[in-house]
Amino acid sequence: MDYRRFGDALVVRLDPGEEICQALEDLALREGVALAEINGLGAVDDFTAVNYDSRTGDFIHNRFREPMEIVSLHGTLTGSADVPHLHLHMSAADIRGHVVGGHLKQAVVSVTAEIVFRVIQGQVTRRPTKLAGVLELDL
Repeated sequence: MDYRRFGDALVVRLDPGEEICQALEDLALREGVALAEINGLGAVDDFTAVNYDSRTGDFIHNRFREPMEIVSLHGTLTGSADVPHLHLHMSAADIRGHVVGGHLKQAVVSVTAEIVFRVIQGQVTRRPTKLAGVLELDL
């Protein structure tokens, strides 16, 4: 990972083999960031998206192990400067253009990823919702 800071924004490049969620958590810890908006694109060859089935209450983990282009990567970082909490969603297209996605659990970069990490002054934590395993913003 390499990055540069421009005011309240961190422009990040991830390299092949790096895992997106871990890299962004590491960056938040290194920079002492407690609140941020995250957007990105790039390419992955292994990622897991989690989708919630509201009919059954189950969380479905879908793993994709093929070359894919990140169509959209966006979300937030909340928590504290010591304990960051990522909430990211990602959509990715296969070589035929078919798009899949959901809540990002993990994603390994295959070529590169370009991510803008916009730091917001302040701190927002999360609290459990009525749905087991779901945390909402505690505003």
